[in-house]
Amino acid sequence: QVQLVESGGGLVQAGGSLRLSCAASGSTFSVKIIGWYRQAPGKQRELVALISSGGTTNVIDSVKGRFTISRDNAKNTVYLQMNSLKPEDTAVYYCNAEYEAYTGTYVYTDWGQGTQVTVSS
Repeated sequence: QVQLVESGGGLVQAGGSLRLSCAASGSTFSVKIIGWYRQAPGKQRELVALISSGGTTNVIDSVKGRFTISRDNAKNTVYLQMNSLKPEDTAVYYCNAEYEAYTGTYVYTDWGQGTQVTVSS
């Protein structure tokens, strides 16, 4: 099993930066892909960025050029560097992983509490 814990959120002014961390524990060798998601008040949760076990990354168009996803394998941690933050980036940010369970099937981690990011104008 794989467990994830998010951290690093906070209150920042528009144009500022934050770095979110997603620390993984458990059977981290079985992880296929980790994603950062966000959910703003009254909106559905959306995918923001993905990173595969091989290091391939993708981010959604609305954050392209501002957000970067990366990983530190030695620390079993995935980061989301967020620059040039905008008020519309305000949301609870979550990470989630797809990993291979002992049954051989791919499953997803449970959703954690997330970390709140608030960008003031």
